[in-house]
Amino acid sequence: MEDRLSFVYVERCTVHRDANAITVTDQEGTVHVPAATLGALLLGPGTRVTHAAISLLGDCGATAVWVGENGVRYYAHGRSLARSSRLLEAQARLVSNQRTRLAVARAMYEQRFPGEDVSSLTMSQLRGREGARIRKVYRVHSERTGVPWTKREYRPGEMELDDFINQALTAANSCLYGIVHSVVVALGCAPGLGFIHTGNDRSFVYDVADLYKAEVVIPAAFDVVAAGAAEPAQDVRRAVRDAVVKHRLLERAARDVSRLLLPVLDEEWYQEDRVSLWSDSGEVPSGANYEGDAS
Repeated sequence: MEDRLSFVYVERCTVHRDANAITVTDQEGTVHVPAATLGALLLGPGTRVTHAAISLLGDCGATAVWVGENGVRYYAHGRSLARSSRLLEAQARLVSNQRTRLAVARAMYEQRFPGEDVSSLTMSQLRGREGARIRKVYRVHSERTGVPWTKREYRPGEMELDDFINQALTAANSCLYGIVHSVVVALGCAPGLGFIHTGNDRSFVYDVADLYKAEVVIPAAFDVVAAGAAEPAQDVRRAVRDAVVKHRLLERAARDVSRLLLPVLDEEWYQEDRVSLWSDSGEVPSGANYEGDAS
């Protein structure tokens, strides 16, 4: 996952398959994209996609995201690139205990406040600190670019009613969520088991994405609007793509998720393709007859 492209956006075209490549065909011709190099394929308005293309994406563990005029909605993803459930089990264990869940949440906040000790802060205090930090980030980039800023607004289904900077932020956040979602599922984790966010099928995606918003999304959105983009929601996707490459976001996200959930992982953990049976004393191998244990 660390070595993949962040995402490829396509619109008004037909997406098909040629061997192990995704083909994108429009009136100007056909482009081949190796499926195994994709983190996420964003399918914009006017896109038709074949069963063979989706089958290939699923086999490669790439994420397919349908993109609407009002932002990005997540619909599907392929099989995890990891054959081991070690990270998933660690995630479930950590999120199910209040003490360990708080520890992971603090570690996430600590990443946003480098050099500061947050080990004694409550979740309420951490949320307050984060709110103040994000307000400052918005203000700094507003002053840097000259783009007026009042407050963050998001109206589901009515993005066109927002001002340009909020439209750009909404579109940029959606791209970031799709990218992070592709990392989460590729590692075999559960998108819905969040440590800070909860109650949504993408809670963990939002947790991880928040680690990078101030560095990737907010600067890109303000830069696009400052440049006078007529359609900021479209131009900001390219800006996010460039920022994702610049900051090596897929590599960082994969490592951050692994470090947060299971700091001690061997190099080839994801290739561990085995099935065991749960036992009250640990694990036992599958594929064996345990009739003698019944006595």
